[in-house]
Parts: sequence; C-alpha cells; structure tokens
Amino acid sequence: MRKTTTALLAGSAAALAVGCTAVAADQASHAAQQSPSATAPAPAASGYNVHLFNNEGAAAGTVTLKQGPNGLLMIVEATGLTPGWHGIHLHETGQCEAAFTSAGAHINHPEAKVPHGLMNADGPDDGDLPNIFAHADGTAKAEIFTTRARLSGDGQAQDLLDNDGSAIIIHASADDHSSQPIGGAGARVACGAIQLLH
Repeated sequence: MRKTTTALLAGSAAALAVGCTAVAADQASHAAQQSPSATAPAPAASGYNVHLFNNEGAAAGTVTLKQGPNGLLMIVEATGLTPGWHGIHLHETGQCEAAFTSAGAHINHPEAKVPHGLMNADGPDDGDLPNIFAHADGTAKAEIFTTRARLSGDGQAQDLLDNDGSAIIIHASADDHSSQPIGGAGARVACGAIQLLH
C-alpha cells in the first residue's frame, strides 16, 4: 500500500508540474499575440522599439533606440508620410493623444533653456534632430545619433525614461534648424511614446 501511495503522489506531482508549464506557455503565447500599443517595451540588448501612430490611430512605423557608450542611436522606419523632408524631435512627455500636443515641448530641461535649432548659434535644444526624408511611397528610413538623450546610465544627456517618459514626434514639414519655436516643421503627424511598463 505504501509503495502504491508513493507512486500515486509522484504521478500527481508530475501532472501538476506539466499542467503549470502548459498554463505558463499559454499565457506567454497570449501575451505575444497582443496588438502593439503606443507604449514600447522595456529596454533590451536588442533595442527599445517605439511604435509610431498617426492622428487617426493607425500604425505609422517604428523607431528602434539603441543605447551606446557615448550616445543614443535611433533607427527610424516610418510609413504613411507625405513625400519630402520631415522634422523629427524628442518631446518631454510619453503621451500620444490625438494631435499629439499631449507629448509637450522638446526635452530641454536645464535651468536656462536654449533655443531650438541645430544651426542656431545659441542652440540646439536637447530634442533637436536632423530631418528625415520620405520617398514617394511615404516610407522613410534613417539612422540618427544623438548625444543629448539616453535610455540608461548617468550623465548630462536627458533621460528618456524618466517618470513621465518622453515621445518621438514626426512633423508635417521640414525643420529649418534655426527659426523658433520648431523650425517651421508644422503639424505633428506621427507620435511614439517612450515609457517603462509598470
């Protein structure tokens, strides 16, 4: 009887372990099937993927952020843009509500804020970036490097993953890199929120 009871207990424990493994696998599969949101996943060695959306809520591409030892690499793959040059900037709040004004102004937090513009003698501000070019099919691919923002580590660069996050904004027109407040870049046509998941 003791041998039979022991065998039954061992068999029940094995079945329970298999059942728990199956449930965990099912939960992982379900999570992987969830549609992407404007909130990107936490940083990983392969990069931090930011999903872009237009003002209608449709997907508008991605920006992959990769933290380097001396700065941040941004790999832009945007869609649905009008052909031509577009301003792209880093904004101070990780929110992308319609019209994207919820993303706030540029990341530019020093006590004495500096003017906008990569070509401004008194600039640039920390959110300024080079323009990107959209082809006739509305796609734009670019690699942008900035020393003024970071995902991790210490330093003077702005922390994109602070308490309220940050956002990537693509504008309707080109940034002239000098005039105020945003270089004539016009309306905000795409947005991607950068936030830690809690």
